Amino acid sequence: MSESASSRSSERVGVRDVARAAGVSTQTVSRVINDHPGIREETRQRVVDAMAALDYRVNNAARALGTKRTRTIGILASDANMYGPAIGILALEAAARAAGRWITAAYADAGDPASVVHAARHLSAQGVDGIVVVAPHARTLAAIGSAGVGVPVVALHGPDASELQRDAARIAVDHLVEAGHARIAHLAGPEEWLEAQARAEGFDAAMNAHGLASAGVWRGDWSAASGMRAATEIAAAIRAGEGPTAVFAGNDQMALGLIAGVVDAGLSVPDDVSIVGVDDNPDAAFYRPPLTTVRLDVAGEAARCIAHVLAEPQAAASIAIAAPELIVRRSARRV
Repeated sequence: MSESASSRSSERVGVRDVARAAGVSTQTVSRVINDHPGIREETRQRVVDAMAALDYRVNNAARALGTKRTRTIGILASDANMYGPAIGILALEAAARAAGRWITAAYADAGDPASVVHAARHLSAQGVDGIVVVAPHARTLAAIGSAGVGVPVVALHGPDASELQRDAARIAVDHLVEAGHARIAHLAGPEEWLEAQARAEGFDAAMNAHGLASAGVWRGDWSAASGMRAATEIAAAIRAGEGPTAVFAGNDQMALGLIAGVVDAGLSVPDDVSIVGVDDNPDAAFYRPPLTTVRLDVAGEAARCIAHVLAEPQAAASIAIAAPELIVRRSARRV
Protein backbone atom coordinates (compact mmCIF):
# COMPACT_ATOMS: atom_id res chain seq x y z
CA MET A 1 0.00 0.00 0.00
CA SER A 2 1.37 3.44 -0.92
CA GLU A 3 2.02 6.06 1.75
CA SER A 4 -0.83 8.25 0.43
CA ALA A 5 -3.30 5.34 0.43
CA SER A 6 -2.22 4.35 3.93
CA SER A 7 -2.67 7.94 5.06
CA ARG A 8 -6.17 8.13 3.61
CA SER A 9 -7.24 4.81 5.17
CA SER A 10 -6.07 5.94 8.59
CA GLU A 11 -7.99 9.22 8.46
CA ARG A 12 -10.96 9.24 10.79
CA VAL A 13 -14.28 9.53 9.00
CA GLY A 14 -16.40 12.32 10.43
CA VAL A 15 -20.02 13.39 10.48
CA ARG A 16 -19.44 15.75 7.54
CA ASP A 17 -18.20 12.83 5.42
CA VAL A 18 -21.30 10.81 6.24
CA ALA A 19 -23.57 13.78 5.52
CA ARG A 20 -21.91 14.36 2.14
CA ALA A 21 -22.22 10.68 1.17
CA ALA A 22 -25.87 10.48 2.26
CA GLY A 23 -26.83 13.84 0.74
CA VAL A 24 -28.13 15.22 4.04
CA SER A 25 -27.10 17.84 6.57
CA THR A 26 -24.73 17.15 9.44
CA GLN A 27 -27.63 17.88 11.79
CA THR A 28 -29.61 15.05 10.20
CA VAL A 29 -26.68 12.66 10.66
CA SER A 30 -26.47 13.68 14.30
CA ARG A 31 -30.16 13.05 14.78
CA VAL A 32 -29.88 9.58 13.26
CA ILE A 33 -26.94 8.73 15.49
CA ASN A 34 -28.86 9.84 18.56
CA ASP A 35 -32.10 8.02 17.61
CA HIS A 36 -34.11 11.19 17.14
CA PRO A 37 -37.75 10.20 16.54
CA GLY A 38 -38.45 12.83 13.87
CA ILE A 39 -36.42 11.25 11.05
CA ARG A 40 -38.08 9.63 8.04
CA GLU A 41 -37.18 5.97 7.67
CA GLU A 42 -35.87 6.50 4.12
CA THR A 43 -33.54 9.25 5.30
CA ARG A 44 -32.42 7.22 8.30
CA GLN A 45 -31.55 4.27 6.06
CA ARG A 46 -29.49 6.46 3.69
CA VAL A 47 -27.47 7.71 6.64
CA VAL A 48 -27.02 4.22 8.06
CA ASP A 49 -25.88 2.92 4.66
CA ALA A 50 -23.41 5.79 4.30
CA MET A 51 -22.01 5.10 7.78
CA ALA A 52 -21.52 1.45 6.88
CA ALA A 53 -19.90 2.25 3.51
CA LEU A 54 -17.49 4.72 5.10
CA ASP A 55 -16.85 2.52 8.15
CA TYR A 56 -17.93 5.41 10.35
CA ARG A 57 -17.34 4.72 14.06
CA VAL A 58 -19.53 6.50 16.59
CA ASN A 59 -17.56 8.21 19.34
CA ASN A 60 -19.66 7.30 22.37
CA ALA A 61 -17.61 9.41 24.76
CA ALA A 62 -18.11 12.52 22.64
CA ARG A 63 -21.77 11.77 22.15
CA ALA A 64 -22.29 11.34 25.89
CA LEU A 65 -20.95 14.85 26.51
CA GLY A 66 -23.62 16.29 24.24
CA THR A 67 -26.55 13.99 24.97
CA LYS A 68 -25.83 12.75 28.52
CA ARG A 69 -26.47 9.26 27.09
CA THR A 70 -23.80 6.58 26.71
CA ARG A 71 -25.94 4.02 24.84
CA THR A 72 -24.85 1.61 27.58
CA ILE A 73 -27.15 -0.43 29.81
CA GLY A 74 -26.06 -1.49 33.26
CA ILE A 75 -26.51 -5.08 34.42
CA LEU A 76 -26.60 -5.58 38.19
CA ALA A 77 -26.14 -9.29 38.80
CA SER A 78 -25.45 -11.83 41.49
CA ASP A 79 -24.64 -15.55 41.46
CA ALA A 80 -23.54 -15.32 37.83
CA ASN A 81 -21.85 -18.71 38.16
CA MET A 82 -25.28 -20.36 38.14
CA TYR A 83 -27.07 -21.25 34.93
CA GLY A 84 -30.11 -18.99 35.40
CA PRO A 85 -28.27 -15.70 36.01
CA ALA A 86 -25.53 -16.57 33.49
CA ILE A 87 -27.96 -17.29 30.65
CA GLY A 88 -29.93 -14.18 31.62
CA ILE A 89 -26.86 -11.98 31.23
CA LEU A 90 -26.07 -13.51 27.84
CA ALA A 91 -29.66 -12.93 26.68
CA LEU A 92 -29.58 -9.32 27.87
CA GLU A 93 -26.31 -8.69 26.04
CA ALA A 94 -27.80 -10.03 22.81
CA ALA A 95 -30.98 -7.97 23.25
CA ALA A 96 -29.01 -4.82 24.05
CA ARG A 97 -26.81 -5.31 21.00
CA ALA A 98 -29.90 -5.73 18.81
CA ALA A 99 -31.13 -2.39 20.19
CA GLY A 100 -27.81 -0.71 19.34
CA ARG A 101 -26.59 -0.67 22.94
CA TRP A 102 -23.74 -2.15 24.93
CA ILE A 103 -23.83 -3.51 28.45
CA THR A 104 -21.63 -2.98 31.48
CA ALA A 105 -21.98 -5.18 34.54
CA ALA A 106 -21.57 -4.80 38.27
CA TYR A 107 -21.85 -7.72 40.65
CA ALA A 108 -23.31 -7.64 44.13
CA ASP A 109 -24.48 -9.85 46.95
CA ALA A 110 -28.20 -9.61 46.20
CA GLY A 111 -29.06 -10.42 49.81
CA ASP A 112 -27.02 -7.49 51.12
CA PRO A 113 -28.76 -4.12 50.55
CA ALA A 114 -25.54 -2.15 51.05
CA SER A 115 -23.78 -4.20 48.37
CA VAL A 116 -26.70 -3.67 45.98
CA VAL A 117 -26.77 0.10 46.58
CA HIS A 118 -23.02 0.35 45.99
CA ALA A 119 -23.24 -1.59 42.71
CA ALA A 120 -26.25 0.42 41.51
CA ARG A 121 -24.52 3.73 42.24
CA HIS A 122 -21.38 2.49 40.49
CA LEU A 123 -23.40 1.77 37.35
CA SER A 124 -25.17 5.11 37.57
CA ALA A 125 -21.80 6.87 37.80
CA GLN A 126 -20.83 5.23 34.49
CA GLY A 127 -23.66 7.14 32.80
CA VAL A 128 -25.77 4.09 31.96
CA ASP A 129 -29.16 4.72 30.35
CA GLY A 130 -30.85 2.20 32.65
CA ILE A 131 -30.24 -0.84 34.84
CA VAL A 132 -31.48 -4.42 34.53
CA VAL A 133 -31.31 -6.50 37.70
CA VAL A 134 -30.56 -10.19 37.14
CA ALA A 135 -31.72 -12.82 39.66
CA PRO A 136 -32.98 -10.39 42.29
CA HIS A 137 -33.78 -11.18 45.89
CA ALA A 138 -37.00 -9.79 47.28
CA ARG A 139 -35.04 -6.92 48.88
CA THR A 140 -32.91 -6.07 45.85
CA LEU A 141 -35.33 -3.75 44.05
CA ALA A 142 -36.18 -1.90 47.27
CA ALA A 143 -32.48 -1.35 47.91
CA ILE A 144 -31.96 0.03 44.41
CA GLY A 145 -34.95 2.31 44.88
CA SER A 146 -33.29 3.79 47.94
CA ALA A 147 -30.04 4.35 46.03
CA GLY A 148 -31.48 7.21 43.97
CA VAL A 149 -29.79 6.14 40.73
CA GLY A 150 -31.97 8.40 38.57
CA VAL A 151 -32.35 5.94 35.66
CA PRO A 152 -35.00 3.33 34.82
CA VAL A 153 -34.61 0.00 36.66
CA VAL A 154 -36.25 -3.29 35.68
CA ALA A 155 -35.72 -6.87 36.83
CA LEU A 156 -35.22 -9.97 34.73
CA HIS A 157 -37.51 -12.65 36.21
CA GLY A 158 -38.86 -9.91 38.47
CA PRO A 159 -42.42 -9.13 39.60
CA ASP A 160 -43.62 -8.47 36.04
CA ALA A 161 -42.59 -11.98 35.00
CA SER A 162 -43.99 -13.78 38.05
CA GLU A 163 -46.94 -15.21 36.17
CA LEU A 164 -44.62 -17.00 33.74
CA GLN A 165 -42.74 -18.52 36.68
CA ARG A 166 -46.00 -19.67 38.26
CA ASP A 167 -47.07 -21.14 34.92
CA ALA A 168 -43.84 -23.13 34.73
CA ALA A 169 -44.58 -24.74 38.09
CA ARG A 170 -48.20 -25.41 37.11
CA ILE A 171 -47.12 -27.13 33.89
CA ALA A 172 -44.74 -29.38 35.84
CA VAL A 173 -47.38 -30.33 38.41
CA ASP A 174 -50.03 -30.90 35.74
CA HIS A 175 -47.67 -33.27 33.91
CA LEU A 176 -47.02 -35.29 37.06
CA VAL A 177 -50.71 -35.44 38.02
CA GLU A 178 -51.63 -36.57 34.50
CA ALA A 179 -49.04 -39.33 34.91
CA GLY A 180 -50.91 -40.56 37.98
CA HIS A 181 -48.89 -39.00 40.80
CA ALA A 182 -50.74 -37.78 43.90
CA ARG A 183 -47.83 -37.47 46.37
CA ILE A 184 -45.78 -34.65 44.86
CA ALA A 185 -43.12 -32.71 46.75
CA HIS A 186 -41.37 -29.44 45.96
CA LEU A 187 -37.62 -28.86 46.08
CA ALA A 188 -37.76 -25.07 46.24
CA GLY A 189 -35.16 -22.40 45.59
CA PRO A 190 -34.06 -19.94 48.29
CA GLU A 191 -37.15 -18.27 49.72
CA GLU A 192 -35.85 -14.69 49.37
CA TRP A 193 -35.52 -14.99 45.57
CA LEU A 194 -38.45 -13.69 43.52
CA GLU A 195 -38.19 -16.61 41.07
CA ALA A 196 -38.33 -19.13 43.90
CA GLN A 197 -41.33 -17.38 45.44
CA ALA A 198 -43.26 -17.37 42.16
CA ARG A 199 -42.48 -21.02 41.41
CA ALA A 200 -43.53 -22.03 44.93
CA GLU A 201 -46.79 -20.08 44.49
CA GLY A 202 -47.37 -21.84 41.18
CA PHE A 203 -46.72 -25.24 42.78
CA ASP A 204 -49.14 -24.57 45.63
CA ALA A 205 -51.85 -23.23 43.30
CA ALA A 206 -51.55 -26.20 40.95
CA MET A 207 -51.70 -28.70 43.79
CA ASN A 208 -54.77 -26.96 45.23
CA ALA A 209 -56.42 -26.97 41.79
CA HIS A 210 -56.00 -30.75 41.68
CA GLY A 211 -57.28 -31.16 45.25
CA LEU A 212 -53.92 -32.47 46.44
CA ALA A 213 -51.80 -31.72 49.49
CA SER A 214 -48.06 -31.25 49.13
CA ALA A 215 -45.98 -34.30 49.97
CA GLY A 216 -43.33 -32.03 51.45
CA VAL A 217 -41.20 -28.99 50.75
CA TRP A 218 -37.42 -29.06 50.84
CA ARG A 219 -35.39 -25.89 50.45
CA GLY A 220 -32.27 -25.60 48.27
CA ASP A 221 -30.04 -22.77 47.09
CA TRP A 222 -30.28 -23.43 43.31
CA SER A 223 -27.10 -25.55 43.37
CA ALA A 224 -26.75 -29.25 42.56
CA ALA A 225 -25.12 -29.70 45.97
CA SER A 226 -28.28 -28.54 47.71
CA GLY A 227 -30.32 -30.99 45.63
CA MET A 228 -28.08 -33.82 46.76
CA ARG A 229 -28.46 -32.75 50.39
CA ALA A 230 -32.25 -32.81 50.07
CA ALA A 231 -32.04 -36.27 48.47
CA THR A 232 -30.87 -37.80 51.75
CA GLU A 233 -34.13 -36.92 53.51
CA ILE A 234 -36.32 -37.58 50.49
CA ALA A 235 -34.81 -41.04 49.95
CA ALA A 236 -35.26 -41.89 53.64
CA ALA A 237 -38.92 -40.85 53.48
CA ILE A 238 -39.45 -42.96 50.36
CA ARG A 239 -37.91 -46.02 52.04
CA ALA A 240 -40.20 -45.48 55.03
CA GLY A 241 -43.20 -45.47 52.70
CA GLU A 242 -44.00 -41.85 53.57
CA GLY A 243 -42.16 -40.04 50.82
CA PRO A 244 -43.25 -38.51 47.53
CA THR A 245 -43.61 -40.45 44.31
CA ALA A 246 -42.58 -37.31 42.41
CA VAL A 247 -40.66 -34.08 43.03
CA PHE A 248 -40.91 -30.75 41.25
CA ALA A 249 -37.43 -29.20 41.50
CA GLY A 250 -37.22 -25.41 41.30
CA ASN A 251 -34.42 -25.55 38.72
CA ASP A 252 -32.46 -28.10 36.71
CA GLN A 253 -29.28 -27.85 38.79
CA MET A 254 -31.09 -28.86 41.98
CA ALA A 255 -32.79 -31.63 40.00
CA LEU A 256 -29.35 -32.91 38.94
CA GLY A 257 -28.19 -33.12 42.55
CA LEU A 258 -31.45 -34.73 43.58
CA ILE A 259 -31.10 -37.44 40.92
CA ALA A 260 -27.52 -38.14 41.98
CA GLY A 261 -28.43 -38.32 45.66
CA VAL A 262 -31.41 -40.58 45.10
CA VAL A 263 -29.31 -42.98 43.02
CA ASP A 264 -26.52 -42.91 45.62
CA ALA A 265 -29.14 -43.92 48.20
CA GLY A 266 -29.86 -47.05 46.17
CA LEU A 267 -33.14 -45.87 44.65
CA SER A 268 -34.10 -45.36 41.02
CA VAL A 269 -35.25 -42.35 39.02
CA PRO A 270 -37.97 -42.57 37.78
CA ASP A 271 -38.97 -46.02 39.16
CA ASP A 272 -38.93 -44.94 42.81
CA VAL A 273 -39.42 -41.20 42.33
CA SER A 274 -40.11 -39.04 39.29
CA ILE A 275 -38.36 -35.67 38.98
CA VAL A 276 -39.20 -32.61 36.88
CA GLY A 277 -37.10 -29.42 36.75
CA VAL A 278 -37.23 -25.91 35.29
CA ASP A 279 -34.93 -24.12 32.79
CA ASP A 280 -33.96 -26.81 30.26
CA ASN A 281 -30.30 -26.02 30.64
CA PRO A 282 -27.99 -27.34 27.89
CA ASP A 283 -26.96 -30.36 29.98
CA ALA A 284 -30.48 -31.48 30.96
CA ALA A 285 -30.76 -33.89 28.05
CA PHE A 286 -27.55 -35.61 29.20
CA TYR A 287 -28.51 -36.23 32.83
CA ARG A 288 -28.99 -39.89 33.73
CA PRO A 289 -31.86 -40.25 33.22
CA PRO A 290 -32.41 -37.31 30.84
CA LEU A 291 -34.39 -34.66 32.70
CA THR A 292 -38.00 -33.77 32.01
CA THR A 293 -38.13 -30.01 32.53
CA VAL A 294 -39.95 -26.78 31.69
CA ARG A 295 -38.26 -24.40 29.26
CA LEU A 296 -38.60 -20.63 29.73
CA ASP A 297 -38.25 -17.93 27.04
CA VAL A 298 -35.34 -16.05 28.60
CA ALA A 299 -34.44 -14.35 25.31
CA GLY A 300 -37.92 -12.91 24.91
CA GLU A 301 -38.02 -11.65 28.47
CA ALA A 302 -34.56 -10.09 28.07
CA ALA A 303 -35.67 -8.23 24.95
CA ARG A 304 -38.71 -6.91 26.79
CA CYS A 305 -36.53 -5.79 29.72
CA ILE A 306 -34.22 -3.87 27.39
CA ALA A 307 -37.21 -2.14 25.75
CA HIS A 308 -38.60 -1.19 29.16
CA VAL A 309 -35.31 0.16 30.47
CA LEU A 310 -35.00 2.28 27.32
CA ALA A 311 -38.47 3.71 28.06
CA GLU A 312 -39.99 2.17 24.93
CA PRO A 313 -43.34 0.82 26.20
CA GLN A 314 -44.77 0.25 22.72
CA ALA A 315 -41.73 -1.78 21.69
CA ALA A 316 -41.94 -3.78 24.91
CA ALA A 317 -45.62 -4.51 24.37
CA SER A 318 -44.91 -5.78 20.85
CA ILE A 319 -42.45 -8.43 22.06
CA ALA A 320 -44.21 -11.76 22.47
CA ILE A 321 -42.77 -13.97 25.18
CA ALA A 322 -43.33 -17.65 24.50
CA ALA A 323 -45.29 -19.59 27.11
CA PRO A 324 -43.28 -22.04 29.26
CA GLU A 325 -42.85 -25.32 27.38
CA LEU A 326 -42.77 -28.81 28.85
CA ILE A 327 -39.81 -30.83 27.57
CA VAL A 328 -40.57 -34.51 28.17
CA ARG A 329 -37.63 -36.82 28.68
CA ARG A 330 -37.20 -39.87 30.94
CA SER A 331 -36.91 -38.64 34.54
CA ALA A 332 -40.66 -38.85 35.14
CA ARG A 333 -42.89 -41.87 34.54
CA ARG A 334 -46.53 -42.87 34.69
CA VAL A 335 -47.68 -44.70 37.85
